[in-house]
Amino acid sequence: MTENEAELIKRAQAPDAEAFCQLAGRYGRRIYSLALHYCHDPQDAEDLSQEVWLKAYQAIGTFRHESGFYTWIRKITINCFLNRQRSSFFRWRKLTAQLTGDQIDNAEPALQVPSFEASLNNRILVAKVMGALAQLTPRQRLIFLLKHHEGMTYEEIATAIGCSTGTAKKAVARALTKLREELNVELPPNECVPCAAGEY
Repeated sequence: MTENEAELIKRAQAPDAEAFCQLAGRYGRRIYSLALHYCHDPQDAEDLSQEVWLKAYQAIGTFRHESGFYTWIRKITINCFLNRQRSSFFRWRKLTAQLTGDQIDNAEPALQVPSFEASLNNRILVAKVMGALAQLTPRQRLIFLLKHHEGMTYEEIATAIGCSTGTAKKAVARALTKLREELNVELPPNECVPCAAGEY
């Protein structure tokens, strides 16, 4: 955490709304991106992001500088995911049939390339990946995103969402199996995927 960020946090705790807005500006895109990968719907992702920042604003006084600000706000995001999951908030649907080109572009801007043919292939690939993830339970999908989108360890994931490391590993393995099936990717002869049967 930079000194400038630490100063912004202290000002936000004063409270200084402008300082908090500056913090939100730094991490707003990352939180929205994580939310969009989780729920696949731009409106739901926007609603969820707003809820996260509202909760963060209300709780900024509890920030103790024991971790980075993003780690703290990500924890709030995870809690919002789990709360929304329990309340059946998200409007799930088959993404391969209903995602528009604009929505796919917004979900994966890094895949945009000048070539129309390459762009089309990438859109198809993104749709397949998102379609495979949509077949997972919300909990499995969250664990997979925390592992491969956020780079968290299995131990960190287990602590964050209240599960065992074994459950986290099985959820990631199940997600990878779904992705390989959807993308027709075969494992090398010397590689195997841990058993991921069941719902987690």
